[in-house]
Amino acid sequence: MSSTPIKILLVEDDELFRLGLQVRLQQEPGLEIIAETEDGETAIELVKEYPLDIVLLDVGLPGIGGIETCRQIKQQNPALPILILTSHSQKPLISRLIEAGAQGYCLKGIAAEKLVLALRSVAAGASWWDETATREIRSSFVSELPQLENISKIANPLTGREQEILSLLAAGKTNQEIAAALYIAPGTVRVHIHAILQKLEASDRTQAVITALQKGLIKSDIIVKD
Repeated sequence: MSSTPIKILLVEDDELFRLGLQVRLQQEPGLEIIAETEDGETAIELVKEYPLDIVLLDVGLPGIGGIETCRQIKQQNPALPILILTSHSQKPLISRLIEAGAQGYCLKGIAAEKLVLALRSVAAGASWWDETATREIRSSFVSELPQLENISKIANPLTGREQEILSLLAAGKTNQEIAAALYIAPGTVRVHIHAILQKLEASDRTQAVITALQKGLIKSDIIVKD
């Protein structure tokens, strides 16, 4: 584990819940909450003030709301990962979170150990989708796949290796884990991911996975973390 702590901005409007999260996360070695707020407008300003590794963002915020907060943070800092924490799991919400640029989604009530793992994974560059969210993402594309199959067979711009890597990205694997799984160097993984982003005209790996699923370029059976 790196000696440098993961710097977290905590955005949650429920004061009691926010305090509980702060106390629990501060107990974890390698995690540091360096700023917190109860609204999106302040969160956007704090992102400008502090060097952050990840934003833990409640979607049900007052004012501009969590989704718009996520969108604006990603506009000003595209490389900053955002992990959403909410009590809702409706398909429209999940789709909007993906469009806003979120890298992950956890339901409130998740076990603390899973939340910590999600934070570490997303901060390391992986994506993390709650099992309910993953099921919704998968089912929303399944009906589209049959008519896309014939097109994708003809017009799939990805190589076999790139499809393998995208499938592992969909499973939330880090570059190191992908390299180990495919017996290639991490640098080679980065080169492939760069090529994938270029071919799919995607801004990040999460968008690349969603685009590939929409176009039927990879299978829809995303691996869910347990």
